[in-house]
Amino acid sequence: MKKALSLVQKIQNSILNIRGYKAMIDRDLADLYGIETKRLNEQVKRNKDRFPPDFMFKLTKAEKEWVVANCDHLQGLKFSTTLPYAFTEHGAIMLASILNTKIAVKTSILVVRAFVYLRSSTYTNQELTSKILELESRYDGKFSIVFKALKQLIDKPIPPRKQIGFKTKREE
Repeated sequence: MKKALSLVQKIQNSILNIRGYKAMIDRDLADLYGIETKRLNEQVKRNKDRFPPDFMFKLTKAEKEWVVANCDHLQGLKFSTTLPYAFTEHGAIMLASILNTKIAVKTSILVVRAFVYLRSSTYTNQELTSKILELESRYDGKFSIVFKALKQLIDKPIPPRKQIGFKTKREE
């Protein structure tokens, strides 16, 4: 059970927010399904009609650079000449159906669980925000300090990353 749990965590860490979708890169999915990325993409090309744009899309060069810069485990993509594919939740499940191996079936269950967990945690946060707003309207100004603090905790902005390295002449 621990192995499955760590695999679910690995999957959750591989899910990225790209173009407003929660998606996984082809290389991560190939690794999870126990096949080479090249073989995964061959199967996708053979079954292109099963992958509409909301299931799978090719990353742009800028998106690829962003993925490489923000995901240590995808550093190998930096030198790849091809742009990777990103698969949404539905695309990842569709992959399992076209791969049709025992590993793919077991892994697809874990992929679904990881996506469902992320969706439920997002829903819970939205639900919490609406309940706080409801309470705030009910209790006028009595607890305004408490509500202000709660809002700051929920809407806490992500601080900008500190630039690492030296500035080049072009950046100055």
